[in-house]
Parts: sequence; C-alpha cells; structure tokens
Amino acid sequence: MYLEIVSPEATLFSGEVTSVTVPGMNGEFQILNGHAAIVSLLQEGNVRVEGNITIEEANASKFSKDATGKVILPIASGTVEMSDNRVIILAD
Repeated sequence: MYLEIVSPEATLFSGEVTSVTVPGMNGEFQILNGHAAIVSLLQEGNVRVEGNITIEEANASKFSKDATGKVILPIASGTVEMSDNRVIILAD
C-alpha cells in the first residue's frame, strides 16, 4: 500500500509500505494492505511503519527505528485516512 506522511512544514515520507500502526483516539491500531476505508483522529504517540523504507536525508532526524526494525515517527496529533490502498497521515 502507499503511505504519505505530511506535516505543516513538508511531506515527511511517501512510498510503498507493508503496514502502518497509528495512535488512534481509542488506542493504537494497525492498517494493512486491503484495509477498509477509514478516517480517524490521532493523538500524541508514535506512528510505526513497516516495509522497505527510505527516508530522505532532510527528514531523517524526525524518524528513528525500534528493536524490530520498524520506522518510528513521534507525533503530537493528526488525522489518518485510508482509501483504495492509500494511507495519508496529516501529522503535527
């Protein structure tokens, strides 16, 4: 599936991924390929992305990796939309 993470300053990431875990208002949830369409508010927490991911050098300082190799982006809040295997995260 295709993921795009956008902040007020710039597009932080765009590319193909295998899964995305986001901090929803009622707890974390994971989005996989073929997930039903969804729109949800996000709260403070970490966006975890799995797949063969390349982060542009200009944005690399915003991301880290956990022990399992997932790429992590801390956010203060935001929204996520999933439709037609395309995930868009608007993050603060």
